[in-house]
Amino acid sequence: MPGPTRAGRFDIADIVRGHRAELESVQRLTRSQKRALTDIAQCRTEVLGGHLDQCVRCGYEHPSYNSCRNRHCPKCQALAQEQWVSARRARMLDVRHFHVVFTLPAELRPLAAFAPRAVYDALFHAAQRTLLEMGQRRFQGTLGATLVLHTWTRELSLHPHVHAIVTAGGLSNDGTSWKPAPKRYLFPVEAMGLVFRAKMLQALNKAYGAHAFRGFEDFDDPEGFTRLMQRAARPSWNVYAKAPFAEGKHVLAYLGRYTHRVGIANSRLRDVSPQAVTFRTKGEGTKTLSPVEFLRRLVHHVLPEGFHKIRHVGLYAPAAKERRDEARARLGADPAGPPVPSTWQQRLAELTGRNVAVCPRCGVPLVSVPLARSRDPPTVAA
Repeated sequence: MPGPTRAGRFDIADIVRGHRAELESVQRLTRSQKRALTDIAQCRTEVLGGHLDQCVRCGYEHPSYNSCRNRHCPKCQALAQEQWVSARRARMLDVRHFHVVFTLPAELRPLAAFAPRAVYDALFHAAQRTLLEMGQRRFQGTLGATLVLHTWTRELSLHPHVHAIVTAGGLSNDGTSWKPAPKRYLFPVEAMGLVFRAKMLQALNKAYGAHAFRGFEDFDDPEGFTRLMQRAARPSWNVYAKAPFAEGKHVLAYLGRYTHRVGIANSRLRDVSPQAVTFRTKGEGTKTLSPVEFLRRLVHHVLPEGFHKIRHVGLYAPAAKERRDEARARLGADPAGPPVPSTWQQRLAELTGRNVAVCPRCGVPLVSVPLARSRDPPTVAA
């Protein structure tokens, strides 16, 4: 039965274990959704095995179970986020950056729910082409951007949007100068909205021509796709831009909060019973759902298998190292060295201040003994 876990907190894993079967009786799940629910339910339990930390001096013992490492698991993102931020330091330029958000209109959300891979690929394509092409027009050069897909609201409703962290300027096409953006804005937001809309509708037309939406009920009518595109083109397309950050290190700290965020964390759960799940929304607001509806909304945000939710373009593209080095030279900065590797224990100590390698009672190094998985076969045949 779902209920409070250690320290009186609630855990999404309990809701999964208690109500997954009921969810699957009313909704067909994709393989990715099934995998995510299984991993969330098993994360940091004896099912995945782990190790027993022992102190040879005072006899202290503490079991530590393995993480599932699923990107949709609310328990597995803090260390992954820190590792990602550390690796990004070698690529980030120490210049001002803008935070730009591209939002999919409400008219296209049912299509996104039906064909998430095609629609989210189109969303990424439209956002990055908007930035790169407008950068070429304004700077006659290449900017750098990291884009991250989010699909949820605070109430777990479907609301696909892309967060983009964008350099406030670009490297000239001939590589001889850095062209800075105006202090207060990157591009006019109205112009970005118009370009974004055109790019998105063009990308959806291409996906439709490739039969990516085959089986979508609204398109059984031969005019259905055309009507949807006309309906989606009418409203203004929201593109939001925040004031720029002053330094690259602040950008990394801010971006890290977005890259590995999941739809909901355990800390937002306020009450869980067999009949209802109550969680915090915005501010002190709350939302109460049945456990099955809670899980139904949760799996809506499980991305297709192999889909990349973080993408880097322009100067931040993986293949753009030479151009990034040119940009650093024009900015008067030293070339970035490789990221400094660290263990998960070191990253945890940086995050929490707790050194898990030593005994919390007497301070001597702990000895780790492997724990078998509960699902492992017996070591001796019966």
